[in-house]
Amino acid sequence: MRIVIAGGHGQIALRLERLLAARGDEVAGIIRKPEQADDLRQAGAEPVVLDLESASVDAVAEVLRGADAVVFAAGAGPGSDAARKETVDRAAAVLFADAAERAGVRRYVIVSSMGADAAHRGDGVFDAYLRAKGAADDAVRSRATLDWTVLRPGSLTNDAGKGQVSLAASTGHGAIPRDDVAAVLAELLDTPATAGLTLELISGSAPVTVAVKGVAGN
Repeated sequence: MRIVIAGGHGQIALRLERLLAARGDEVAGIIRKPEQADDLRQAGAEPVVLDLESASVDAVAEVLRGADAVVFAAGAGPGSDAARKETVDRAAAVLFADAAERAGVRRYVIVSSMGADAAHRGDGVFDAYLRAKGAADDAVRSRATLDWTVLRPGSLTNDAGKGQVSLAASTGHGAIPRDDVAAVLAELLDTPATAGLTLELISGSAPVTVAVKGVAGN
């Protein structure tokens, strides 16, 4: 498969790129800073420099043309303000969906967050983040032209992945290593029957392949 990842230099994205490249997929990662390109090449991905906060739909669609699937893993990141949660976590995800539609790419996987809700209340930056992610999820899920899957991990850690997860419409709160999030994303991309699902993800007792097969088609 050819897979294009938005937020290609993110911690989850780099892990995913390594997994996909190692299994023989063709991977491209969209990045904002040219100096990040070597990290992507080392991960086995083709770097594409494009700022999703200012790019046009046509420019992004050109990058996506010919892809079998896309993954939105971009985020404003720690230390960013509420305004950038809106422009990156929400608006860039919507732009990426617009571009996927224009390029004729149906499979769209979005990395969201547990607790994401467009109606979430609160005045803090994290509250703005949860609203932005929830609004992005809603915008993606509203499109009949996309075979979307929304993945909502719990608290992210840099612990070594164990390959044992809990994946369901509702898992309850918990943590999950970024390694295991990337492994689940790779498996979701290989499992078209997970389209149309919004899934929470935390560490658990099921091997990744078993967990994904367990929700497929539900």
